Amino acid sequence: MTGSPVGAGRAEVDAALVLLARLGVRPEDLVGAGGGRAVVPTFAEYVPVVAAAVGAGTRRVYGSYWNRVVEQWGARRLDEPSPSEIARLAETLRARRVVRANARGGQSTSEHLIAALRCVYRHAVADGLIGEGDNPARKVPKPRRAPSTRGAVGAERLAEINQVAATTGDDPALDTLLLRLHTETACRRGGALALRPCDLDATQCLVLLREKGEISRWQPVSPTLMRHLLRHAEERGAPRTGQLLRYRSGRPITTRRYDYLWKRIGQHLPWVAAQGVSTHWLRHTTLTWVERTYGYAVAHAYAGHTDRRGGGETGATITYVRASHEEVAAALVGLVAESHPLAPLPGVAPGPSPGETNAGNSC
Repeated sequence: MTGSPVGAGRAEVDAALVLLARLGVRPEDLVGAGGGRAVVPTFAEYVPVVAAAVGAGTRRVYGSYWNRVVEQWGARRLDEPSPSEIARLAETLRARRVVRANARGGQSTSEHLIAALRCVYRHAVADGLIGEGDNPARKVPKPRRAPSTRGAVGAERLAEINQVAATTGDDPALDTLLLRLHTETACRRGGALALRPCDLDATQCLVLLREKGEISRWQPVSPTLMRHLLRHAEERGAPRTGQLLRYRSGRPITTRRYDYLWKRIGQHLPWVAAQGVSTHWLRHTTLTWVERTYGYAVAHAYAGHTDRRGGGETGATITYVRASHEEVAAALVGLVAESHPLAPLPGVAPGPSPGETNAGNSC
């Protein structure tokens, strides 16, 4: 008669671990195996779940890449593609990309595809659909990012851009306001499009910018720009908690307005079209000038950068030399040569703020 089974000894356990290692199976993979194991969904099933869980900015950046993944692998389960297949898909999309005048070899296409898949797999790990070690996207390195061709625009060139915007097109008032807003604040397009009337602190001439990474910051603006923003909101019927920047019809603008604006400017200024100058060049222009004139700490704050990706001496140093609103305002005063409530020009008393005649614009 056979006796009752007893627990395995040390030798048997070691032998089992060796066998599992040869099979590429981890002990934790066996936990919960069987009927209780989660069913791994297909890309067509799971990508919409991830898209609904992320913010609008992430959806905008990764959406087109998720669509390509679903087109190629919609019926496949998340645990089926290998790292080499992901690398091959990234290369395929890079080869099929639309080549623009300012293209840099398609590295950004591969980078965004890998990042989009990493986002999907991060959610799958968090949902318990796959193990952390089963994430194939983590094993695919992103391509080295090519140096940016963007740069600061010289004062004379910037004047040419503003002149064309002010004298051509179907809404020069809107276009010059956009250029002034981006030049003064160095904000990104998303920050400008997210601006609301209730984000204007007219008393202190500050605007609340909400940009990528769900980061918000109060940015000083000149009294002149504040007056134009308030007037624009009033004349174009912007709701207090709705988008501020609008067409004459009252309809909110989108990124298409920027596309139209720079295409038009490029038609009048060949160098703009040749170099692919865009709104982000204004950010480079302002931040370069601020850094050269007022130092790295002020430029760091002016840009709205954070230290989340920090590390090394730069990230540690900026913790101790963080610039204040007053210092950023002082840089703005130097940029626009106009007194500001937080940083008056030397020898010039600050005039009445736009808020004294436009009350009630706080959230």
